[in-house]
Amino acid sequence: MAAAMVRTMSTTAAGTPPVSVATINPKLVWVALICDRIAGRLKVSISVLKCEYAVRGEIVTHAQNLQQELQKNPESLPFDEILYCNIGNPQSLGQQPVTYFREVLSLCDHPALLDKSETHALYSSDAIERAWQILEKIPGRATGAYSHSQGIKGLRDEIAAGIAARDGFHASGDNIFLTDGASPAVHMMMQLLISSESDGILCPIPQYPLYSASIALHGGSLVPYFLNEETGWGLDVDELKKQLEEARSKGITVRALVVINPGNPTGQVLVEENQKKIVEFCKNEGLVLLADEVYQENIYVEDKPFHSFKKIARSLGYTDDDLPLVSFQSVSKGYYGECGKRGGYMEITGFSPDVREQIYKVASVNLCSNVSGQILASLVMNPPKAGDESFESFMSERDGILSSLARRAKALEEAFNSLEGITCNKAEGAMYLFPRLHLPQKAIGAAQAVGTAPDAYYAKRLLEATGIVVVPGSGFGQVPGTWHFRCTILPQEDKIPAIVSRLKEFHEKFMDEFRD
Repeated sequence: MAAAMVRTMSTTAAGTPPVSVATINPKLVWVALICDRIAGRLKVSISVLKCEYAVRGEIVTHAQNLQQELQKNPESLPFDEILYCNIGNPQSLGQQPVTYFREVLSLCDHPALLDKSETHALYSSDAIERAWQILEKIPGRATGAYSHSQGIKGLRDEIAAGIAARDGFHASGDNIFLTDGASPAVHMMMQLLISSESDGILCPIPQYPLYSASIALHGGSLVPYFLNEETGWGLDVDELKKQLEEARSKGITVRALVVINPGNPTGQVLVEENQKKIVEFCKNEGLVLLADEVYQENIYVEDKPFHSFKKIARSLGYTDDDLPLVSFQSVSKGYYGECGKRGGYMEITGFSPDVREQIYKVASVNLCSNVSGQILASLVMNPPKAGDESFESFMSERDGILSSLARRAKALEEAFNSLEGITCNKAEGAMYLFPRLHLPQKAIGAAQAVGTAPDAYYAKRLLEATGIVVVPGSGFGQVPGTWHFRCTILPQEDKIPAIVSRLKEFHEKFMDEFRD
């Protein structure tokens, strides 16, 4: 009887399941980009059966299976650990949280600690004071309660003050929407901008797959523009114009331009003059500028400081009346690396009141972002200042993390460039390198014989021989006929020599095996 009821509940009258790949919304997919020259542009394959979200795709699933095998039988594989170089998840690879941020968070989440005398011996005085200030901004001092859908007003004001201090131009808390990391903010903007396949979004290639996925999810068209690998992954405005004109000639209304600065997966940092040209391009073409600036703290070159696109626009004299602009920020990156706390925001400027109302409606559907993430976002944009008790220890932690990341980036870049058949641009910022594989024709043929992209074939072989997990470049998009992989610089510094040694040994054997 019970079994019959289960069968009745899980199948339709025709005996078919009520939910199958044939009946689900075809937009609900993670998108893999398949590079193919069709009419001179990138083909984007959107198939619920064939698509993957590259940074958590097939290679990572295989790595997790190998990790389980290692736990059962440590001697079964030619390595003793899996080294995850596939995703920007710093604390999973040993990076420690920033003390000051965690002190304030813990006090806000358990306010009773503030009334205990021993707290003053365990916590810095400025962390205690900051916790009191934050709690005063939260209705009922309840971090476990829903907040305003846009985020707690006092925390939005603190973030705006941090933006103003960074840029030298006014910022308003009313323009801040706090979100669970930057990703929901991207989805909100795509939902706002896209109404059909005839709406296009200009995106860089290579790009972070969130953008292709979100565009597909909301039913739009990805309009690719290629970054120039020969000039250090440069963004050429002439390329933007070319792709815009081509899209328009095909009846696509291009609504926005996505710029990732510093770049993911490519690690480049845009120079100020280039940013000015990009702003002018958006102004002249009537495009919304979507600025992914989540790696703004991750700069490893002295001659390319970070400039927000809002700062660039204001320095050119453009106001809210001239250019709609959205800046995304996250607590997951930078020196903080608080991925699991899911904090972030978008600052929106240049939108009319009626459009802003619609953005708020979309935000209100999800009630609010998590309050701990909101608090962290306010701390990230307003860290300890000179004279605060925590300032020196905070700066020591911050600078220690960033300088170590710079050394790791340099070590991996030099290692890649020392290998036959690999070229790698410098990581000027962000958390990744994107080396190019110049593979022998026999290796490409071997990959084609098993129905996989050559860089995915290389990545799988690398994993099975060394335990190192990287992401094939085909998951980010690339110029057709070129092959890459993305490797994070996040493994702890003492593990970098082992990674380099394993990689070198594998690569030499791989090239010898497939030498033409």
